[in-house]
Formats: sequence, structure tokens, C-alpha cells
Amino acid sequence: MNIHHFKQMKQQGEKISCLTAYDASFARVLSENGVEVLLVGDTLGMVIQGQATTLPVRVEDMIYHAQAVRRGAPDAFIIVDLPFASDLSLELALTNAASILKQSGAQMVKLEGGERRLETIRQLTTNGIPVCGHLGLTPQSVHKLGGYKVQGRESDQAQTLLQEAKAIEQAGADLLVLECVPRGLGADISGALSIPTIGIGAGPECDGQVLVLQDMLGISPGPGAKFNKVFLQNNSIAEAISSFVQAVKNGTYPANEHCYN
Repeated sequence: MNIHHFKQMKQQGEKISCLTAYDASFARVLSENGVEVLLVGDTLGMVIQGQATTLPVRVEDMIYHAQAVRRGAPDAFIIVDLPFASDLSLELALTNAASILKQSGAQMVKLEGGERRLETIRQLTTNGIPVCGHLGLTPQSVHKLGGYKVQGRESDQAQTLLQEAKAIEQAGADLLVLECVPRGLGADISGALSIPTIGIGAGPECDGQVLVLQDMLGISPGPGAKFNKVFLQNNSIAEAISSFVQAVKNGTYPANEHCYN
């Protein structure tokens, strides 16, 4: 799998499946059961480290877990988050992104934010580092956003997100994660871009779907977000993963009850 393959999937209308991974064992099972993209997310701060937010996660943490994921899935396409405050300057972003890819063997980094991240995206992609953007609810900005809230419900905010998505593509990003936006906005952005969109609470019209592994298995504490669906019922973990992939591919996930209006 590579970025060109994902663009072909978008053009052909084939959905992309993505789940988070933080260790070798789960990486192997995910890869063996058809998950096309493994995301080493800074959500590890919450689901692995037990932190209240993703903010305490360090670059060293991301490298450590990405290395483990690569060992478990040597042929998988792996994206790694640039954690909070690791891209405050162009030089810092380039240094940290290069270190992550060199030390882990991942193929892409993901960074949150719109207009304020455009120059960083240009800098990374110009230097041969593939980038996945991230718009909508950006967890690293949780305090600025005032909590984990749906983004883009107001028309002016929706228009801003659409324009930022286009600018992110023009800056050189090859993928875009859309998190917690109304279904209609997810569809509009996906239709306006030539690069694939990966939705999480952004509707089935996105070109792919991602969930946090622990949420998909139903082992995260608390009620969870509206877009979460537990695929581990009376089956094995491998069957749950396969069910997730099939549901993404055939369009039954996300269903309307998992979407925001």
C-alpha cells in the first residue's frame, strides 16, 4: 500500500479502512485482517498511558510505539502523529518528523490544524516527508476549542474548514483526517478534494474511516462518542476487526446514528 494506491481507491470509490495501533501484537492482527492503514495516534496518551488528554505525549513515545507497530506489521502502511508542541517551528517540525520516519520505518506523519499549519506542510512535503492533515475536532487544541465538540455546524465555520481543506491539499498533503464534523460537511470536503479523506465522526461519504482500536473493541472507559461502534460482540478480536473492515467497505459503517447533523 502507498499514497498512490489510496488515491486510486478514492477514484474508484473503494473505501479505505484505518485503525489505531500502538503495539506489535495488535499491529499484526490488524494487518492480517485487512486494515489498510495503521495510525499510531497520540491517543496512546489516553488509551495506553491513562492521561486525561493527548497533550503530555512526547515524540519519543510516538517513536517507541511506531517501532513496535512496524515490527508487528512489517508491510503495513503506517501513519504517525506529530504530538502536541512538536511542530511549533518549521525547523522543529522537520527535525521531529524526520526522526519519526527514520527511526520507526513509518511512511507518513499526521499533524493537526488548518491555516496555521500550511507552511509546515509545505516544508515537510518539500523535503520528502508525506503528510496527512487533520481538520475538524483537533484534540491537541481541546482547551482552545473548549472541549470535545462537533466542529463546522455554523455556515461560516463550515466554509472556513472547506477552504482550509483545499489549502492543505494544495500545500502538498496526501491524506486528510476529518473528525467530528456534520455529515454534509464531510461529504462536501471529500467531494472537493482529489486526495482521500479519512473520517471519524464525519459521515460515510468520506473516502475512508478510522476508529481508535480500543473504542472499536469496546474496552475504553466511559460512554464514548456518537461515532463509535463496538464491533466486538460475540466474536473474536480478529472477527471484530474483519467486521469493521467489511462495514467500511460496504458502507454500512458509519450509519446515520453515527453521524452529526
